[in-house]
Amino acid sequence: MPGSPEPAGRPRVVVAVPPALRVQLFTTEVWRELERAAELTVLDEHTDRDALGAALPGARALITSWGAPRVDAGLLASADRLELVAHTGSAVAPYVTEEVFRRGVLVTQAGDEMARPVAEVALAFTLSLLHRVHRFDHALRGGATWEAAGQAPPRHEIHGSDIGVIGASRTGRAYIALVRAMGARVCVADPYLSGTDARELGVERVPLDALLSRSRIVAVHAPVTEETHRMIGAAQLALMPDGAGLVNTARSWLVDEEALLAELSSGRLDAAIDVFDAEPLPVDHPFRSLPNVLLTPHQAAGSVECRQRLGASAVDEVLRLFSGRPPLHAVTADALARLH
Repeated sequence: MPGSPEPAGRPRVVVAVPPALRVQLFTTEVWRELERAAELTVLDEHTDRDALGAALPGARALITSWGAPRVDAGLLASADRLELVAHTGSAVAPYVTEEVFRRGVLVTQAGDEMARPVAEVALAFTLSLLHRVHRFDHALRGGATWEAAGQAPPRHEIHGSDIGVIGASRTGRAYIALVRAMGARVCVADPYLSGTDARELGVERVPLDALLSRSRIVAVHAPVTEETHRMIGAAQLALMPDGAGLVNTARSWLVDEEALLAELSSGRLDAAIDVFDAEPLPVDHPFRSLPNVLLTPHQAAGSVECRQRLGASAVDEVLRLFSGRPPLHAVTADALARLH
């Protein structure tokens, strides 16, 4: 029962993950491992702040998922034994406050596990844009004649193409490895990428404007901070060559959606987008009707394998806490600067 005392010798863990997502995150084996190690308080109504507050007394660890209440001073007042908040996603800013860090509570995230699937989707987007697959699909589904459907801007192979990557993040680096393995020439705009790291990645460091003006595909992988808000606006999009493509599997925060819509409506650029200012994307949004746009509903990290790794990572952090080992994926209060 929420709020019940911890059984002797057996730590208690609160799991704020809804039933459908628990099935995706925790394999039977991983869940049993957690059950063997701890007494579990499972919150099906994981967004219920009052239920979470009632569950926290006596708990040593809290596993959170998307939509969970933000742990602030009010919730911490009842968290008398809390030592760890293990988030099953990436950015922790929506789920913890500075007070958590001031209290000495460890905070971990599982975002490293998302890099590969998001990079694979970005690669799939890249290939689709280069070969205009989305345009052919739109035309055939829209009833165009065979001859008309076969008309598209020039198509290109990824081998030898100039690919620009904005942000050498975890996902950005995974994407770089994939496109370089297929023969792309890669340049990166990232003020924090050192020359040594660039050489190890096999990329060229360039200013953002230079990247935009020379790249056949621009893939956005920058973090979400105050500084990166709308970093790709009308002026930046205007630098991209005619027929170039924009890939965004990161956050819509990084791109001025109205400016992008204007460029796409002209037909000058193509785009593949997984993230939007308004989610769910309204059924009447202009993006939905553009033949030069490939859309997915914010599912780039939604692979079966990724979801299971996220759950396993969070559980592993809990088990490491109980065995006295340091966490593998701890974050500091600086992580709160990542807004999403």
